[in-house]
Amino acid sequence: MSERELPPSPTLPRKGEGDATVLRGQQKFPPPTLRARAGAGGGRLRFKKSWALAALLSLLATPALADENKDLDLIPESVQQAPPAPAAEPETEDLRQTLYLEDAFILDALRHTLVPFPPPAPPNWQERLFFDARKEWVLASDLSLSYSGRLNLEAADEVPFPTHEAIRHDFREGYLSWQPLPGNYLDLGRINLKNGVAAGYNPTDFFKTRAVVEALSNDPAVLREDRLGTFMLEGQHIGEGSSFSVAFAPKLYDPSRLYTSATLPSLNPVLDRTNAHDRLLLKASAELAEGVSPELLLYHEGNRTQFGANYAQGVGQSTILYAEWAGGRRQSLIADALRYGVDTGTIPGNAPTVIPFDRRTHFQNDLSIGGSYTTPSKIVLNLEYHFHEAGFSRQDWRTWFAVGQAESRVAGATQELWFIRSYAADQQEPISIHSVFLRADWQDAFIPHLELSGFANIDLFDASTFVQAEAEYALGDRWNLGAIASGNFGGRRTDDGSLPQAASIILKLARYF
Repeated sequence: MSERELPPSPTLPRKGEGDATVLRGQQKFPPPTLRARAGAGGGRLRFKKSWALAALLSLLATPALADENKDLDLIPESVQQAPPAPAAEPETEDLRQTLYLEDAFILDALRHTLVPFPPPAPPNWQERLFFDARKEWVLASDLSLSYSGRLNLEAADEVPFPTHEAIRHDFREGYLSWQPLPGNYLDLGRINLKNGVAAGYNPTDFFKTRAVVEALSNDPAVLREDRLGTFMLEGQHIGEGSSFSVAFAPKLYDPSRLYTSATLPSLNPVLDRTNAHDRLLLKASAELAEGVSPELLLYHEGNRTQFGANYAQGVGQSTILYAEWAGGRRQSLIADALRYGVDTGTIPGNAPTVIPFDRRTHFQNDLSIGGSYTTPSKIVLNLEYHFHEAGFSRQDWRTWFAVGQAESRVAGATQELWFIRSYAADQQEPISIHSVFLRADWQDAFIPHLELSGFANIDLFDASTFVQAEAEYALGDRWNLGAIASGNFGGRRTDDGSLPQAASIILKLARYF
């Protein structure tokens, strides 16, 4: 996922503009260009756009406006052209903040699984009230301070209230930004650094691992915006037709066990999730020809080095094709998960391995390739193919279910099997090698101010599917009313059909300030 087109601006977009700040909330409802909205966690923005702008939105299908990681440079100039925005009314609001209060009631339909799910079972219902804030303070002409966080108050069935687990602060971002020279930027603090041009899965989004905390929605766009940042030092240089950036995140803690809803701390910033290894990212892009601006990345974490590339190309006025690739030497997902379980003490070091796996280390690839199309009625469609070479093969799935059934009465065995799948979700990696992602978004659907959106992830081995649909309606300039419905479909021996949650519905109401 990358960012979307902005109206013509005399300055290049910078990190933070997509999720906080200077362009958010430019006018009261309904605005000519954009409006902040809740969006299953509040990270996304509602756009009033031309068809050309809608095509760009479909490319990146994320909540941000600007390319904080310069992925916008990958979009051809011919596609970025948009009609001039209407003249803005006099500013009456702080453009550098978004504040809202949201209440969400969640009802889940659970089912018995073929492979017993380890306790505790997911709750049947939850009530979540949270205050979300994104704010920037200008300290000097070349210095600013940004903050992004969410204060949560939660209740669920069979969970005592109040307890310390019911109150939690998610510290997403907090960093200083300094511009010592034009086109040069230096940022220090906790930063949500995002990369990639795809909408459903981003192989080059290296800082996504372990960063998602109890999201309301499984929409990749929402997960991308509402996740935890990483403590780092980042430098960027933006020149004529080229850009370069370097980010270094130091190791501050040893790797920790996977968190559950019951083990999430209340006020701890959980830097152990994001800063458990020294991490270095180098990224550069250059315009090689008109409309040809590939981006190359080099990433190193621990003892693993990965390479990456992003590219997007407009085809006509309504279609954009894009590809995102990353590759490096690593073991399989199963091997990585079991090693992580032993290293963190989740799996006893002397415990026998219940599932056979490939222990070899070799070069493995990740790929997202797809495109977006905007219909004449302004419906934005995305279609992507995802390849995750380290994921489960067809034989891995057969073995997982066979061992799970045979060892269904052995708690340690089933816990180990489910730990592998929990680890994949924690790393934000696809579980299977091959999958397909479909997405549709319709602004002003049927009536003004109603947005309908939905997506589906399809496992190509067994055709099992996760589906999510969302409707959101803006009640004036301060209130948003919405609903999200989702479900896991497939047989009991399939990827999605084997999960304990069969379906879920969320009703939410948000008030902006």
